[in-house]
Amino acid sequence: MSDAPRYVVSTSTDATSVLRRLARGGWQTREGFALTEVAWDMAEARLVLFGRVPDAETAHLAVLAAARGTGIVAITDPAGDLGRALVADLGRLGPVYADPDAEPEPDSDDVVGQLIPEQRALLERLANGETIAAAAAAEFLSLRTANRRIAQARELLGVRTTREAVLAYVRQRSQPN
Repeated sequence: MSDAPRYVVSTSTDATSVLRRLARGGWQTREGFALTEVAWDMAEARLVLFGRVPDAETAHLAVLAAARGTGIVAITDPAGDLGRALVADLGRLGPVYADPDAEPEPDSDDVVGQLIPEQRALLERLANGETIAAAAAAEFLSLRTANRRIAQARELLGVRTTREAVLAYVRQRSQPN
């Protein structure tokens, strides 16, 4: 699964703090959210894009860049309408953090809880007997995106095959917390 960081912070001071920590961790930083690179999957580039998000168009660019695997540090009011919408859209791709000082550690016992909503929905449909193509269509995803989400889920669940991922998902989903 992409480990690209996603932050929505309210001040440039908070953004600077996050960017410094990420740069020390080997991430390259670049201002602005537009991507001109030809390659679709940017996860290997370890690139974090940052900047102010004053309007819906800029928020859209940030979400598109995050979907391609870049990290995002967006500066906007997370409690405002635009900030809440941005957090919700980025949250479909993975965890979004508002605290510039600490990145929460995932609970290793709750792997299913670490799956993003699209991964859970796809695994649920596969557990109910649907094909990947049918599950993708029902979730309004392209087949390629569905296959990528399932591959990311397999990696997170620590299994090699989609069948094993579905079985692990069903087992962990049914365990009481």
